[in-house]
Amino acid sequence: MYSSQAPIRTHRSFHDDATFQELMGERLKQSPWLLLSAGLHAVLLLLIWTLVPPEAPKKAVTSVTMTNTDKQKIVEPPPPPPPQPKPEDEPDVVPVEDVNVVDREAEVPSEDNSQETETMSAFDSKYWNTALGLLGGAAGPYSGRGPCGKKGGRSPQPNVGPGLQWLAAHQDEDGRWDCDGFMKHDNPSYKTCNGAGNAVHDIGVTGLALLAFLGENNTMRQGQYRENVRRGVLWLRAQQEPVSGLFGSRASNDFVYDHAIAAYAMCEAYGLSGYKTLRKSAQLGINYLESHRNPYSVWRYQPRDNDNDISVTGWAIMAYKSAKYFNLMVNDDAMKCAGVFLDQVSDVSGAHGYKRAGESCSRKKGEHAVKFPAGKSQALTAVGLFSRIFLGQDPREKPIMGAAARLLNATPPVWDEKSGSIDHYYWYYATYALFQMGGTPWVKWQRALERAVGPHQHSDMSDKNNYGSWDPVGAWGEDGGRVYSTAILTLTMQANYRYTRLLR
Repeated sequence: MYSSQAPIRTHRSFHDDATFQELMGERLKQSPWLLLSAGLHAVLLLLIWTLVPPEAPKKAVTSVTMTNTDKQKIVEPPPPPPPQPKPEDEPDVVPVEDVNVVDREAEVPSEDNSQETETMSAFDSKYWNTALGLLGGAAGPYSGRGPCGKKGGRSPQPNVGPGLQWLAAHQDEDGRWDCDGFMKHDNPSYKTCNGAGNAVHDIGVTGLALLAFLGENNTMRQGQYRENVRRGVLWLRAQQEPVSGLFGSRASNDFVYDHAIAAYAMCEAYGLSGYKTLRKSAQLGINYLESHRNPYSVWRYQPRDNDNDISVTGWAIMAYKSAKYFNLMVNDDAMKCAGVFLDQVSDVSGAHGYKRAGESCSRKKGEHAVKFPAGKSQALTAVGLFSRIFLGQDPREKPIMGAAARLLNATPPVWDEKSGSIDHYYWYYATYALFQMGGTPWVKWQRALERAVGPHQHSDMSDKNNYGSWDPVGAWGEDGGRVYSTAILTLTMQANYRYTRLLR
């Protein structure tokens, strides 16, 4: 029990009415050191504020991230890849009876170039390249070709259509133009064609016929004569040696003529038709020409025997330039050697010789030389001038080119069988050379050519078997026959649009 008199001490609870300030005051009275500590901290903060300057306002800067180049190189992103071409539709190839021409590659389109790599060049030379070499406009030297094949219209030259018509009617089913047996295609109800050539030149005349069709924009993809081009190309490819690249055989002494013309035609067919399966054949044809060429010089009949002539060299130059334009591998040194050779066989008069300066046109011994006097032709000068143009030479820098043009005009084309002036080979080269030169030399030559060639094409439609052809009565007609004369004169009449002008 507690006594009522004992004093009782009481404490306020959390719920009593004392204010917050009263509680804090009571605590501060009990703990004076807190006031001292708070005062000291206030003094220190004031000192710090007065001694340290305020931070400068931040400026906007461009952020640059540096990378340790020892660990990682900065590489610019590559340009976007070119658009990939759509897979091409390869030509349908129908095997022909009794002829081993089966285009297995064309049946299955392939983008794999691994097989091509092994056959691109037969030579391990740093001088081979694939740069585009011909001059001309943006579309190149092939941009001016006639509309007959491209749009189905008429050729600008009236002689060309009948010439192609005759060639198409006298092509074998397997694609060959038969130099001595073409008349088997004649209609027996009409007079049979004459003018058989030498069978060893089937390769060459087939190449010439293809060039004539290609000159009118007939390719393996387009044109009225698309099928004729397809069959001719496949036949040529079937005649090619798979390793050496030679078209045909070595049966004749001058077999390289036929090969060079066939290689020229195959390069054009490949480039203008755009079928990759022809690339190997075209490249092998160029490879053979390079293996045949004389060391540090040019070409003649036998491979690498140090004998050279301007005639074979002219065809080889055109094959090389066509190949280079269509991005095949060519040896630029060969073209440099050709330029040196042309200077060696020519003189200030503009005349170009056969194997050396001063030599006249080649003729066979005996009756041939009598029937076709060399003095009636400037064929070698024509070959030399045309070759110089396609080698990129400029008449303003090479006066010999103007002199050569004057020589050609001094010996215009004249169709005279008695005098022996007919030389289709000469007229072909001179026409192409003078078209490139342009001006008065071209105008004079073109007029003479039309007078000589046009009226002598068979134009009587009742003579159905001969209609559109030319008689092989020129200097080399007995070798190539009617197929040769018709093909090369059809080519000749295409000269003003087959190539655009390269000289500006």
